[in-house]
Amino acid sequence: MRLFAKVLRRGDFYGARIDQALPTRTPLPRPDLRQYRIGVGPVAVFGASNFPLAFSTAGGDTAAALAAGCPVVFKAHSGHMGTAEKVAEALQRAAEKTGMPAGVFNMIFGAGVGEALVKHAGIQAVGFTGSLKGGRALCDMAAARAQPIPVFAEMSSINPVLVLPQALATRGAQMAKELAGSVVQGCGQFCTNPGLVLGIRSPAFTAFIEQLGGHLAEQAPQTMLNAGTLASYGKGLQALLAHPGIQHLSGQAQAGNQAQPQLFGAEVSLLLEQDELLQEEVFGPCTVVIQVADEAELLRAVRALRGQLTATLLADEQDLPTFAQLFGVLEEKVGRVLVNGYPTGVEVCDAMVHGGPYPATSDARGTSVGTLAIDRFLRPVCYQNVPDALLPDALKNANPLGIQRLVDGQHSDQALGHD
Repeated sequence: MRLFAKVLRRGDFYGARIDQALPTRTPLPRPDLRQYRIGVGPVAVFGASNFPLAFSTAGGDTAAALAAGCPVVFKAHSGHMGTAEKVAEALQRAAEKTGMPAGVFNMIFGAGVGEALVKHAGIQAVGFTGSLKGGRALCDMAAARAQPIPVFAEMSSINPVLVLPQALATRGAQMAKELAGSVVQGCGQFCTNPGLVLGIRSPAFTAFIEQLGGHLAEQAPQTMLNAGTLASYGKGLQALLAHPGIQHLSGQAQAGNQAQPQLFGAEVSLLLEQDELLQEEVFGPCTVVIQVADEAELLRAVRALRGQLTATLLADEQDLPTFAQLFGVLEEKVGRVLVNGYPTGVEVCDAMVHGGPYPATSDARGTSVGTLAIDRFLRPVCYQNVPDALLPDALKNANPLGIQRLVDGQHSDQALGHD
């Protein structure tokens, strides 16, 4: 909320552009043209099961929509109703205290209300974090409306980690321990949990896999956020265990009310052949490791991946020139490329992208984390030959907001030299 307040004070979200009239231009004069961005209208936000705070009632989607000037109707998730209610009450108190219009924030809940919300004629956009099945259903509903609306759904990602040879040779044991920590962090309930590990077949990579499996086996089982998430994790594990081309490498049998970390191995042919199961996210502390023959096969495997939120390169300086082609492929596949880090944990800042090509999200042009998230809920409006008194403050000659604007192709925060 405070970060978006800074965005509003900066004023760059307006995207103000001014092309002043050129009455003497030949063959035709140019009119005075001015553009800025306004909120799209009321936004429906669906709370996420895995983040009762960051992606829910007063989470990123709500903050971005309110910053854009859009009222929010929030659909609470059944997994954390008490938290949702407390945060909603705080938002409503804040709205009253600051003189916001009545109804700027509303919360609804219950089975079946989501469909009615998306289909309501007043709703102009949707923000969603959840499963691929749920996100696709919302997209289809929104597209079938008499007036279709955009759905910004963050849905499914296996967040591949590529272990490159030189890094493996110099610090393989350390990377195995760190990667295991990333897999089990938050009981694997991060959208960016590393669900696939790729490396070139070698004795060093074999040792890495054994070390990774050992670290995961040492991890204690953890409690997931709700029973539905645990049940879904169990189904995902059963599907992997039943697949003839996938081998269980490490982890205690899943039992009781806690999630056990698991490691699986698969043949690269399954990835190259677009095996559905290998591309699906298993939401929880689980990852699948694949060995490839060489650099060329690694490149083919990456090309076979669907859209992802993140991809990570564990690499030393000597690896990067050899595997430079990977960057060109990865930037087409993911929203965020990491080098020598781990994808779990997303910094809320100006430069962050938490998005990516389908099925990671329904619209790869946006992000649900960071200040760029406001762009999803804005649309441009152009004013042609409109008198200065009628223009919004962002476009007036005097520039009363003191913001940076693009004026006749040049950035300026100065007032224009006429009334």
